[in-house]
Amino acid sequence: MSTGPWRLVAALAMAVLVFSGVSATSAPEAAAYEWSRELREGDSGDDVTELQIRVAGWAADSAEQTSVAVDGQFGPGTKAAVMRFQKAYGLEATGVVDSTTQEALNALEDSDGSTAHFDFSEFHSKDGAGFNSGNVGASTVKENVRRLMYKLEAVRKKAGDAPITINSGFRSTAHNDSVGGAPNSQHTYGIAADIVISGKSVSQTIALAQTSGLSGIIRYDTFTHVDSRVEYPYGAQSWYWNV
Repeated sequence: MSTGPWRLVAALAMAVLVFSGVSATSAPEAAAYEWSRELREGDSGDDVTELQIRVAGWAADSAEQTSVAVDGQFGPGTKAAVMRFQKAYGLEATGVVDSTTQEALNALEDSDGSTAHFDFSEFHSKDGAGFNSGNVGASTVKENVRRLMYKLEAVRKKAGDAPITINSGFRSTAHNDSVGGAPNSQHTYGIAADIVISGKSVSQTIALAQTSGLSGIIRYDTFTHVDSRVEYPYGAQSWYWNV
């Protein structure tokens, strides 16, 4: 039997979909993290590590030099961060990561591993190097950027969902040299960003960053530098808030 009529039927069906405003090829669904259990204080494992990455920006209620340990151990600090996250997203603040909380955490994901309000491309080196040619390998830079994104998601939420512009994210060593950065700049590891929050002053941005587990905060006239320097063996090993 000739396949011609079937092709015609398929073409007509496609035309109906397009005419009705339905896309025949929808965008891929985000690959949600698969939580296999409720998480609570006392638990440990890789899923706790992922949880800690996602709530790291909820480290404190006010300006405090403290961060959520990303160690796979669900302790009091992780529980307190979970409760702040739950309150911010209108959930019951139990500190238990139940299915509703997991859905809220997964709503911050994007299908490529980035987060809902940030793209990896925003953090690429401005010289076209992407995540390459830094002081660590590209895959490490990408994971470091992913972790930073979750902290910035928290800052964005605290700012009333105001958009955040990334002026500078990762820098290749060549680009870092060209802009006069220190050889060991946190930017060359993908653990830093220079940010502007829409509608917020530098002082307001700093105040938000100071509650979000960011161990490096530096005031500039028109933007704010933030980083996670104390969490990494190659980062500066002490808190530095020059605000």
